[in-house]
Amino acid sequence: MKINKITKSDLTKVNLRWLFGCQICWNYEKMQGQGYLFSMLPVLRKLYSGEKLKEMMRYHNQFYNTSPHLGGLILGADIAIEEKEGFESKEAVAGLKAGLMGSFGGVGDSIFILVTTILGSIAAYMAINGNALGVCIWFVVNLFIIAVRWKFIYLAYDKGTTLFSGMSTKLDAMTDAATILGVTVIGALVPTVVKTNLLYSYQEGELTVSIQGMLDQIMPAIIPVAIVATIFSLLGKKGFTSTRIIVGIMFLSVVAYNFGILG
Repeated sequence: MKINKITKSDLTKVNLRWLFGCQICWNYEKMQGQGYLFSMLPVLRKLYSGEKLKEMMRYHNQFYNTSPHLGGLILGADIAIEEKEGFESKEAVAGLKAGLMGSFGGVGDSIFILVTTILGSIAAYMAINGNALGVCIWFVVNLFIIAVRWKFIYLAYDKGTTLFSGMSTKLDAMTDAATILGVTVIGALVPTVVKTNLLYSYQEGELTVSIQGMLDQIMPAIIPVAIVATIFSLLGKKGFTSTRIIVGIMFLSVVAYNFGILG
């Protein structure tokens, strides 16, 4: 009969640490390495002592990076393996982390960022129009995501590595599908969320021609699309970061509005 060394209380401690501290001490050398070690400490201290504890701490304090949303699945499976095999599980755990963190990173970021982007845009649009339900929607969405993340460690711990059998192909397919869906939905959100109109009108005698009206006849929302395309092309170029681009947009928006160019 198997006697579990790890209790639900131990898993809860790991869960809380991962939920609130997975990005702790994030750096370009180890990324989430310290966060992973911080999360695993309650279990490591229970399973090991002395030099073995030090060695496993060093082992877990290595490069690691995945989606914070799905990382709990890897943690749960890791705990199950180490509880069963102890110190001899080092290589198996290293293989588990290396094999899954990339796939889970792609799937988790694609799905969860897609969900928060879509629902966040809807909530923000409602809030901008004075509807308090938008705030409620965003609050509920975040509570739902936390509730889903909370279950992952317990699920993976119960199922162990069998949870991931044959999952590689499915993860790749899910990533591709989520990416295509995300591009489609975000593209549709551009004219809804990005509100920009040309205020300038050409006047000749009694004739007044709205430049914005002419552009709408060519392609509605052409200016928002052009702005988003320009920002996308700048991302990743030397000297341009997301923070600098956001500050630049704010500055140019104020200038363009005050000079009567955009509204």
